[in-house]
Amino acid sequence: MLGKRVEVTAVRANGETFPAEMAMVINQQRGAPVLTFFVRDISQRKQAEREQARFAEELQRSNRELEQFAYVASHDLQEPLRKIRTFADRLEMKCGEALDETGSECLNRMQDAAARMQTLINDLLMLSRVTTKGQEFVPVDLTRIAQEVVSDLEVQIEQAGGQVEVGKLPTIQADPLQIRQLLQNLIGNALKFHREDEPPMVKIHGRFVRGRRHRRAGESPAEEKCRIVVEDNGIGFDEKYLDRIFDVFQRLHSRDVYRGTGVGLAICRKIAERHGGTVTAESTLGKGSTFTVVLPVVHHKETR
Repeated sequence: MLGKRVEVTAVRANGETFPAEMAMVINQQRGAPVLTFFVRDISQRKQAEREQARFAEELQRSNRELEQFAYVASHDLQEPLRKIRTFADRLEMKCGEALDETGSECLNRMQDAAARMQTLINDLLMLSRVTTKGQEFVPVDLTRIAQEVVSDLEVQIEQAGGQVEVGKLPTIQADPLQIRQLLQNLIGNALKFHREDEPPMVKIHGRFVRGRRHRRAGESPAEEKCRIVVEDNGIGFDEKYLDRIFDVFQRLHSRDVYRGTGVGLAICRKIAERHGGTVTAESTLGKGSTFTVVLPVVHHKETR
């Protein structure tokens, strides 16, 4: 107990008890050992800890309710939407030639709206499942995942006349499907938001924040992190909107100009947070953007 601090229950002069921290040291006085006790009132600290625990519990409950709402609402919307799309397709097939120009335009708009709604539902389901349906963390070769994502986006790359360069990336412990989704969203966005006068050029690379050889003395391997960077030469954005772009349904551009639901970057942030990491961006309007993801290299316990 010597030299150590322990939490005890102390009693004031008026008989009131309070949480305290006590330490004991031993000294020598005239050749005899003398014990000295130090007692510090930690009432305010314990109250703050209780408040923090309560807020954390409320936040977890709120997140669970939000995830459940998104999941249930999305599923409940699937069936009526499926009927709308089915009957719209049937109307086009059986009566399309009989419709005048106005009728055809209305039908096309209805089909487009239903398709956008389906995409939105799918994105909401994906967002709600980041924490509820995630897989266990396993070793993931980020270079291989990035190359596979580029292969999956081959059509989009060709349509934009662009190029994606995959540099060397480390291997980390992660959920492989979610890491694939994160990279697909970031690379896909870089291709989509390109300038009209210049084909998109996207570069993805990464490294350990501090190499394993430069680990500080006493630092646990669990504290190692890696940095993943996705750079593009696209339209960029004003950095005053940095916080906004990672929120659900937040868009900086009209849907008529750039299609999308405004959920993609929110999913990226949710995935990064589930892995105990962060995602942020730097950009200059008209000169491209750089998205940076920082993730732990290993996980002894899954972060939720």
